[in-house]
Amino acid sequence: MASCIFCKIIKGDIPCFKLYESEKTLAFLDINPLSRGHALVIPKFHGEKLTDIPDDHLTELLPIAKKLALATGANEYNILQNNGRGAHQEVDHVHFHMIPKPNPEEGLGIGWPQQKTDMDKLKALYDEIKQKL
Repeated sequence: MASCIFCKIIKGDIPCFKLYESEKTLAFLDINPLSRGHALVIPKFHGEKLTDIPDDHLTELLPIAKKLALATGANEYNILQNNGRGAHQEVDHVHFHMIPKPNPEEGLGIGWPQQKTDMDKLKALYDEIKQKL
């Protein structure tokens, strides 16, 4: 897509600090990092959400995120992938963040608003999802 910043990076129209590149995947340092070593791993296939990307274009993403975590020496880190504005996605091109968490002040901060579980409703949801798989 012509207006997508990540597609422009893939084409070389916008420079990046490229860490890894293959036929289907690109990884580079985030220019607004949450911590030292914060990197992005993206498929070269343009799609806004994870469900828009063909499976064969997803196969390298997590192995590369793993290699980045190892290369940065991060003992603690987050692998983050958001889908849609309500889920905090800022760039409309699938991307995974590898964010080292070296201390409480740097890296990703997150809340986890757990909800009470109704086991009958959970079982019904399980049945519904399981049928669709």
